[in-house]
Amino acid sequence: MANFKEKVIYQLYPKSFNDSDGNGIGDIRGIIEKLPYLETLGIDMIWMNPVFLSPQKDNGYDVTDYTAIDPVFGSMADLEELIEKAKEKNIELMFDMVFNHTSTTHEWFQRALAGEKEYEDYYIIRSPKEDGSLPTNWQSKFGGDAWDEFGETGNYYLCLYDKTQADLNWRNPKVREELYKVVQFWLEKGIRGFRFDVLNVIGKAEELVDSDGDNEKGLYTDTPIVHDYVRELNQASFGQYDDIITVGEMSSTTVENGVLYSNPDRNELSMIFSFHHLKVDYQDGEKWSDVPFDFIELKQLLDEWQSGMSDGNGWNALFWNNHDQPRANSRFGDPERFPYETTTMLAQAIHLLRGTPYIYQGEEIGMTNPDYGDINEYVDIETHNAYESMRLDGKSHQEAIAIIKQKSRDNSRTPMQWDSSLNAGFSTAEPWLKVADNYLDINAEKELAEGSIFPYYQKLIQLRKSMPIISDGSYQGILLDDPEVYAYIREKDGEKLLVLNHFYGTDYSLTIPEEWVQEGAEVVIGNYPDASLTSQITLRPYETVAFLIK
Repeated sequence: MANFKEKVIYQLYPKSFNDSDGNGIGDIRGIIEKLPYLETLGIDMIWMNPVFLSPQKDNGYDVTDYTAIDPVFGSMADLEELIEKAKEKNIELMFDMVFNHTSTTHEWFQRALAGEKEYEDYYIIRSPKEDGSLPTNWQSKFGGDAWDEFGETGNYYLCLYDKTQADLNWRNPKVREELYKVVQFWLEKGIRGFRFDVLNVIGKAEELVDSDGDNEKGLYTDTPIVHDYVRELNQASFGQYDDIITVGEMSSTTVENGVLYSNPDRNELSMIFSFHHLKVDYQDGEKWSDVPFDFIELKQLLDEWQSGMSDGNGWNALFWNNHDQPRANSRFGDPERFPYETTTMLAQAIHLLRGTPYIYQGEEIGMTNPDYGDINEYVDIETHNAYESMRLDGKSHQEAIAIIKQKSRDNSRTPMQWDSSLNAGFSTAEPWLKVADNYLDINAEKELAEGSIFPYYQKLIQLRKSMPIISDGSYQGILLDDPEVYAYIREKDGEKLLVLNHFYGTDYSLTIPEEWVQEGAEVVIGNYPDASLTSQITLRPYETVAFLIK
C-alpha cells in the first residue's frame, strides 16, 4: 500500500448508503453492490461508521460487542466478502473504533453491575460526595449530568456522552489489553485502517475534580497520558504492520497536540480530525444558531492548522463533511444557483491542501441538506433535544425549525441518492430517514451520465496521485486578509502551485502579488474555462483555480 499522503478516503454511513434487502436500512451487501461505483470514483479506502452489535441509541457508537456484526447490517460472512471484493478493486477498509466508552449492554458492564469487582474496574465508578451530590459537577456532551446511578450500589458511573455509554477506565491495564486485542482481531480479518472515536478524552485522572465552569473540557481532554496510551495502542497492534492508516477524532484539540498525535517520529497515529473550522457559523460558540459563517475566521483556522501541522511534521485529515455535520455546499455556498461551482470549489479548496482528503458519501454528486418542513421528519436525538430546548427558550416553531434546517446532523444522514426511481434507488421500502426531495435532479445515475461534479472529484483524486507537489509539498497561506478568497501556495522541488478559492456568488477582482505572476503559468485544474494568471484577476462566482508555476 502506497503512502497515505497520496490516498483519498471515502466515508460512508452504512445505514444510509445502500439497502440490499428492502427493509429501509442500508447494509453491508448494499456496500458490496456499489463497489464498482467507488472504484470508478478512484478512492483508496472506505471508512465505515460502526457496524458492531449495538442497541443503536447513538447510531452504533454504543457498542455491545466489538467483534460481532450487528444483524441489521448483515453477517460476518458479508463483511469478509466486502473486505475481499473491495481488495480486488484496490480499495481497503477503515473501521470506526469506539474506545472511550461501551454500551451499558456490553458484557463487561453487565458483569460489573452483577458485582464482579474485576469488571467494576473496567469503568469509572465513584461514590457520591459527602453531601450526597454527584462525584463531580461535569456535564454530558449530550446535555445533563455526566454521571448516572450504578445499579443499586449508591455509586455512579461516568458517562460523558449518553447515559447508555459508560466511559471505560483506561488507567486499568486490563482494559487497554482487551481493546488492543480488538484491533488485532480486525487486523487479522484484513481491515487496513482505523478511525478512533473521541480518542483524546480517554486520559481521565485518577482523582476527578469539579470544574470551575471554564476549564471543564481541559480536565479530561488531551491530558499528557493520552499520548502514552496511543503509543502503547500503536505498538501493541497496528504499529506492527507497515500499511495501516489511522486517524484520531480529536475533540477541542490544539495544533500542538495535533502535531504530537501525528508526527511519525512519535509512533502514535497517521493523522487527526480537528473541527474548529466547522464552528465558524456558531454564534458565540452556540451550534444551534442561524448566522452567516465568518469567512475570515474560517481562513485563519485552515491556515493555522495547515501551517502549524506542517511546521511540526504533523498530518491533517482534510474534510468539510461527515455524518455529524450539515452538508458543506448548503452551509458555505449556494447550491441552488451555483451547484457545480459551489461543490467543486469547496472540494478543490481542501483536496489541494497538505493532508489526506476525506469525501463523505454524496458530496461527489452534489447532495445538499434535505430541507425538511416538519420536526417529525428528523430522527436525530440531538436535533429533537435542541428543538425542545429552543422552544423552551421562547423561540417560535418557525425560528427553531429554521435553525434545525441549518444545523441538524440528519442533514448528512439522508439516504444516498442513486437514481430517480422511488426512494432515490436507496431502498424498495420506506427508508429509515426521508430522502431529500431534490433526488430527481441530484442522483448518481444522472451525474455519471451527464454531470460535471463527479468527474471533477475524479480529477482531484488523480492529481493527488500524480503530482508530488500536492501530496507532499509545503504549504503557505497568502492574501489572508482578503474578504472573499482563500489563497495558498504549495511548493516542492522548485515548482509552485498557486490555488485561489472564491467563496462568494458574485464577480470579484483580486490583485495577485507580483512575485506570483508569471508568464506561462499553467492551469492544472479549475471550475471555469479560460482562467489565466495576471496581476489583476477577476474571479467568477465560487471560482476555484490552481496554477502551476515552474
